[in-house]
Amino acid sequence: MSTAQTLLLGAIAGSTIFLGLPIGRMQGVSPATKAFLASTATGILVFLFWDVLSQAVDPIDTALTNGHDGRFLWLASLLLIGFVVGLMSLVYYDLWMKHRRRKAFLGPGAASSAEFEQEHEHHFTGMSPARWLAVFIATGIGLHNFSEGLAIGQSAAANEVSLAIVLIIGFGLHNATEGLGICAPLTGDREQPSWRFLALLGLIGGAPTFLGTIIGQAWVNESVMIVFFALAAGSILYVVMELINVGRALASKTIVTWGIVLGLFLGFATDFILVAAGA
Repeated sequence: MSTAQTLLLGAIAGSTIFLGLPIGRMQGVSPATKAFLASTATGILVFLFWDVLSQAVDPIDTALTNGHDGRFLWLASLLLIGFVVGLMSLVYYDLWMKHRRRKAFLGPGAASSAEFEQEHEHHFTGMSPARWLAVFIATGIGLHNFSEGLAIGQSAAANEVSLAIVLIIGFGLHNATEGLGICAPLTGDREQPSWRFLALLGLIGGAPTFLGTIIGQAWVNESVMIVFFALAAGSILYVVMELINVGRALASKTIVTWGIVLGLFLGFATDFILVAAGA
């Protein structure tokens, strides 16, 4: 497989994320429908959280099993640091933004309230809470997809053409469901998102697949992969917590739980395609 063919297929795998983005322009949907879509996205992200952590832990387990204590400590440290940075950076960023909003509108000693945050966030930042959540989801998925792109590029570089093609098909299906996850919080938002904003979300979530393919074909490094897996896992966990809060505020526990089940099913179903193909 030539470099041009590898990069083209990597771009195709990343671009399928755009298939699910139009759902973000749905208007007039009921709170129960919004909750179900958000919880379905949560289920997909729970699967991705498991997926990236398992892939990050595998080489660490291997180093420990083979008695390479130094290698084990190095990789385990990378996983821990990357995970903490991926998770807590979003937590502290959210707290910082809320502090700035309170200070700007109510003064330094003002108390916070959910109603105030909802009413003034768009005015202060230019984006509603739903849009910020969509950006956070796209960022977490983008980090995950960068790691997937590395896997595609490295398979092609090792002349494992059949594996590379299977990975592209499987990751393409994954990305199609991830587009739904990115836009679930936008469904029924007060202001309909523009196509330009949806395209930006698609680039944040999907372009890293292509970039990872480029780097993976030219340079193979296990430590770098673990760092990106860890960053993705941390950011995905933050988004999962936020989406669960959104779903529970809009609908019953039953609806939210069924949505999570559906999301998990979609995630594992696409993963089983890879396993069945021998990847």
